[in-house]
Amino acid sequence: MTTEMQEIEQLRAMRAKAMAAGGPERIEAQHAKGKLTARERLAALLDAGTFQEIGALATHNVTDFDMADKKYPGDGVVAGFGKIHGRKVAVYAQDFTVLGGSFSEVQSSKICRVMDVAVESGIPIIGLIDSGGARIQEGVRSLAAYGQLFTRNVMASGVVPQISVILGPSAGGAVYSPALTDFVIMVRRISYMFITGPDVIKTVTGEEVSFRDLGGALVHNAKSGVAHLMADSEHQAFQQVKQLLSYLPPNNAEDPRRVEPYDDPMRMDEALNTIVPLDDTQPYDMHEVIERIVDRDSFFEIQPYYARNAITGFARLDGYPVGIVANQPNYLAGVLDIDSSDKIARFVRICDAFNIPLVTLVDCPGYLPGVEQEHHGIIRHGAKVIYAYCEATVPKISVVLRKAIGGAYIAMSSKQLRSDLAFAWPTAEIAVMGPEGAVNILYRRELAEAADPEALRRQIVEEYRRKFHNPYVAADTGQIDEVLEPRETRPRLIAALDILRGKVTTLPARKHGLMPV
Repeated sequence: MTTEMQEIEQLRAMRAKAMAAGGPERIEAQHAKGKLTARERLAALLDAGTFQEIGALATHNVTDFDMADKKYPGDGVVAGFGKIHGRKVAVYAQDFTVLGGSFSEVQSSKICRVMDVAVESGIPIIGLIDSGGARIQEGVRSLAAYGQLFTRNVMASGVVPQISVILGPSAGGAVYSPALTDFVIMVRRISYMFITGPDVIKTVTGEEVSFRDLGGALVHNAKSGVAHLMADSEHQAFQQVKQLLSYLPPNNAEDPRRVEPYDDPMRMDEALNTIVPLDDTQPYDMHEVIERIVDRDSFFEIQPYYARNAITGFARLDGYPVGIVANQPNYLAGVLDIDSSDKIARFVRICDAFNIPLVTLVDCPGYLPGVEQEHHGIIRHGAKVIYAYCEATVPKISVVLRKAIGGAYIAMSSKQLRSDLAFAWPTAEIAVMGPEGAVNILYRRELAEAADPEALRRQIVEEYRRKFHNPYVAADTGQIDEVLEPRETRPRLIAALDILRGKVTTLPARKHGLMPV
């Protein structure tokens, strides 16, 4: 055999070893946990035959701690480039079958290289996370490697979409890379994220908690807000990645891509005319309103389990992606509180970063009152919504369906926050405060002196509601551009967005603003 052939055979052997990952036993153990291997995951996520791997033969150079004989080509991460529905993406998948997927200098180098190319090429970055954390045997070098990764996450933020799919453990410092990305997807029963594990917590605080209750998929989707989507299986998670990418542009210099329109842009839904109850204390489901306005079956909700008094998600209007922000009267009457403020502000900034127009559907009685909310910083968190809407330069349209009271009217994409168009339905109630509160303040003396204060209060409240709790006063002063018949909302939004698509807005020259955080 010639020297050249020997070298080729050696290369083939090394590639075969890389493909074998941690070996049959560890692959079997991975499957026994209901988990796919790194390469199986990439095969399920990417278009067939499109994956181009880099760093497949890289290995660590640690010789102590019995690591000299524990070298695996690729060193526990498979990284490279591929396509999803024909769109180019950068991907990396941590391989738990190789040294528990522990994070090393080599892993960092490979992932950072992929991310650098992705930013330079303007393509999304997708990370499939399944790692036991920093490789202890590498000491501070593995910590420095995380620092390199975190820097790349920050530098790529707002430039290209970053999506993290948690497909196993993500513990300790490792959690900060997903937290720095735009979207986090977790899978029930196999995904975990936490800074300190159950054993450490028990030692330090005496609390006993399971992995799932501490940092499982439901915890981070419903309680902490760390995650944005939850899947029942890995394959469903990959479908969510694909769906998410369909609404996003490849980078911040491009517009999101339109799909071939399939729903009549002039469609009017008569049910919208009666969907808001006449009794303003009666709830209704804002999801029904959204579904009747946007292109059929196009609404893709983000963080559906977190801060359910607010709704955020992507949809399409005449084939064009839009971001939807709405209050949810069915939950806490749609009030703004700390969690919903954070949820809305972050989503608005994501849409603005990636040139996605915003449609805001308003039915909000105000900010949630209470000692706990005040002590935990509702002022600071509520200000994030105002900051995000003011800063956003994408087309912004608001529609007041019912209540827009006090600070909630201002915060929810009012004209004063540089929104382009403000519409309202005839059922809209736009005022400084609710009629009962206003009457108690304005007519305190008259009520105190009245023979029948309750009867007088009811009379004044009804008069106040008739005069001020309607959209026509706001329209008369120019705060509302048009009062719409509810059924015509869809065609009016489509027509308005068509005009605003060429909008150009600049911000003052500055290094960056100081958003309340």
